[in-house]
Amino acid sequence: MMNMEKEETAIILDYLPNGYPLEKKMMPIAQAIGKKNLVLLELVPRRGISLNVGEEVYIGEGKRDKIYYILGRMHREKITESAKSQLQEFIEKTVQEREKDFVDFFNKAEAINKRLHQVELLPGFGKKHMQEVLKQRKEKEFESFEDMKNRIQNLPDPEKAVEKRILAELINIERHNLFVK
Repeated sequence: MMNMEKEETAIILDYLPNGYPLEKKMMPIAQAIGKKNLVLLELVPRRGISLNVGEEVYIGEGKRDKIYYILGRMHREKITESAKSQLQEFIEKTVQEREKDFVDFFNKAEAINKRLHQVELLPGFGKKHMQEVLKQRKEKEFESFEDMKNRIQNLPDPEKAVEKRILAELINIERHNLFVK
């Protein structure tokens, strides 16, 4: 679903001015998420720069004003509790802002194998919902989450299901990822 262009901007989820409590290095570190590809990152701020939770920072190729360098992808075990709650908010906002992309997922989702369909990986969506989604989209592609809810009876909230799935893919190890690379 997502194309892997380089991240240009990231949102700060947590800022640890003294680094991780149990590590010897006392360097400031920021936990962040890439805006485009939803990649969890560890960023090192420039000397003397303090970062705020929720702040958007430039991490692209050019001159970065606040970020010295990208340490790399953040391991999910390292994500702090406060970063998790920020992540929740960020995902809700992203799913709203990029509704069309996520509705397109429902319009284009495919079978993973003979027994499992991508739609079934969403929390609350089973075989019946999946079949209904496929039937309805054949008649006419979905235009919005609202359109989906209006056309399919007893459908779990598609917006919430997508949010939960993204969060699960970021925090847990999932066998199949739909939204997170």
